[in-house]
Amino acid sequence: MARTAQKVESLASEGEDMTDALATVLAVAEEQGTVSWADVSDDLTSGQWGRLIEKGLLVDADGAGFVLSDPDGIRDALGEDSVETAAATSGDGDDDEGVNWTSYDKGAALVTVGLFAGYMQQDVRALVGGTIDILLGPLNDLVPFYVVILVLAIMTGLWSTLLQDNLMDSEVMGKYQEKMQDLQDRREAAKERGDDEALDEIQQEQMEAMGDQLGMFKAQFRPMVWIMLLTIPAFLWMYWMIRDGHIEAAETVMVLPLVGEVSNWQQGVLGPLQAWILWYFLCSLGFSQLLRKALNVQTSPTG
Repeated sequence: MARTAQKVESLASEGEDMTDALATVLAVAEEQGTVSWADVSDDLTSGQWGRLIEKGLLVDADGAGFVLSDPDGIRDALGEDSVETAAATSGDGDDDEGVNWTSYDKGAALVTVGLFAGYMQQDVRALVGGTIDILLGPLNDLVPFYVVILVLAIMTGLWSTLLQDNLMDSEVMGKYQEKMQDLQDRREAAKERGDDEALDEIQQEQMEAMGDQLGMFKAQFRPMVWIMLLTIPAFLWMYWMIRDGHIEAAETVMVLPLVGEVSNWQQGVLGPLQAWILWYFLCSLGFSQLLRKALNVQTSPTG
């Protein structure tokens, strides 16, 4: 048993993911009697599976799968809480399911890509702008155009905040980042002690983790698709109003912060950045930050 505890302690020094892998294998083995790679492939990398065999904690059961060399010793070394947690989460695949795109997500992405054509094709811009103008035209008749932009910034900011709160899984993203950081730390430690064998194993794990990076990208980009589904039509309407001359000349005069008086919405105020775009982003950025604080929306990865 002392030898088993030393092996488990050695694995723990390589990273928490190795002890989690061992706990998962133990939970499956105790439930089924034996364990095979197919039983745990959703929860372990091939590098982790090979490491358990290499350490002698997992041994061949004469072709009938694998068994743990000392289940009681491993359980004692890991602790009851780790094993029970692994048993509860083994094979549930929640992290992967959290970043899967539905058919609605893919449909929204296609529509979003199609809307981008409005910036280059006047016919598409006129169609989208004219349709949106049915809703925003009455508002534009009542208040100055800069107030309409302010209202759009508030609406799109609220939409973006609510979508990020509901669609972005910061915990999943945090786990991806933690895993990559753990691999990097283990790689640096292996370099320092000159362990070429461990470096090869870590490199293999890093190659396998490329799929995790893709999952993290999908998790980040999913809410952006739905955000753009509203913000692009709003932008196209403003672009259509300004570029195609649907606002009066008198409506183009206002005073921008740090810029001063602007006589034309298409006037460049920060290099090629036009006045209407700057005004929209100033309003959107400010109100989005206030809404995130007010609604306690977490948009950065958490562990």
